[in-house]
Amino acid sequence: MNAIRSADDTGEAVEEGVTVPSKLFLLLISGFVLVFVGITVIVIASVLYGGGSVSGGVVIFIGPFPIVIGAGPDVSVIILVSVILAVLSVVVFLVMNRRVRRLAG
Repeated sequence: MNAIRSADDTGEAVEEGVTVPSKLFLLLISGFVLVFVGITVIVIASVLYGGGSVSGGVVIFIGPFPIVIGAGPDVSVIILVSVILAVLSVVVFLVMNRRVRRLAG
């Protein structure tokens, strides 16, 4: 949602926007921190231990339909974890959305 600018009685611009619950904001920030920590751990492990095999998997949601792509020897485990995390993220989104609507209404 976009912030709406309006003028108050003094003529100064006042911004009105959507308020975000602190728990939702904390969840968002913790997600960014977890991604950053995960990338850092992977980079450090690859520098220290080197070698080994590489596996990767991706789950892309387009609407309700998941597209699953993977490559490598351990791809089945990676894709299974990715699908579980994707479903959990959708469930968390729906629960948080329902709570926000209930509080707003």
